[in-house]
Amino acid sequence: MKELGRMLKFTLFSISAGLIEIGSFTLFNEVMRLPYWLGYLLALVLSVLWNFTLNRRYTFKSASNIPIAMVKVAAFYVVFTPLSTWLEHYYTATLGWNEYVATGLNMLLNFVTEFLYQRYFVFGKSVDTRK
Repeated sequence: MKELGRMLKFTLFSISAGLIEIGSFTLFNEVMRLPYWLGYLLALVLSVLWNFTLNRRYTFKSASNIPIAMVKVAAFYVVFTPLSTWLEHYYTATLGWNEYVATGLNMLLNFVTEFLYQRYFVFGKSVDTRK
């Protein structure tokens, strides 16, 4: 039951991070007219910072060393960001998909892989150690 609650919290915080990502992406893409890849990258960074902060404190209740946990999350994104940026480009430039559909698909991929990564690698042994 505890893991189900944890998954629900992660989902809700991820939805809020997704709203931040889509909102900031829309600002960068439609208003500021940044290059597509740059708008996507900046929006992703903003959502990651938001998601990490809330999930460390409320979902995983971790008292682990914050800089070490952030380095672990950064390592995830060292792999995920180039891959997802390439996928975004492939979906939109090669396949002709709508930018928002491509972003939504990458957000779903991020949601699943990031939960597993944070739960079992970033916070694994420090889950529920925060008072």
